Amino acid sequence: MNPEQLLFAKTHEWVHVEPKSDGPEIATVGISAFAVEALTDLVFMQLPQVGHNVAVGQSIGEIESVKAVSDIYSPVSGQVVEVNTELPDKLETLSTDPYGAGWIVKIELDTPLPDDLMDYAAYQKQCAEEGH
Repeated sequence: MNPEQLLFAKTHEWVHVEPKSDGPEIATVGISAFAVEALTDLVFMQLPQVGHNVAVGQSIGEIESVKAVSDIYSPVSGQVVEVNTELPDKLETLSTDPYGAGWIVKIELDTPLPDDLMDYAAYQKQCAEEGH
């Protein structure tokens, strides 16, 4: 996916919603290249279970590097309908393809997208302000 077509949370998660004509929308969620770069050497990842209900800002898992453990927060509300089960065994995918094969979960939305998600330009500005 092209990061310029994604929305970003202040906590460095990205979200992409496929437009659907019927049924609930599904949001694909991952963490940004900026977040992966800041974490550096990744060693462990914990993912949520399929069927888990999540709310905006709620932790949906953890990612651990040699220097820190960080929560992964849901940028949307709904139910986890798919988890990238290959990711914990292939953490390098987050570095090589964070916006494609590095997706983390797919969530069936039960509310509209939050208003505070940023487009790519606003997210790049936030990253620059954080000094990276």
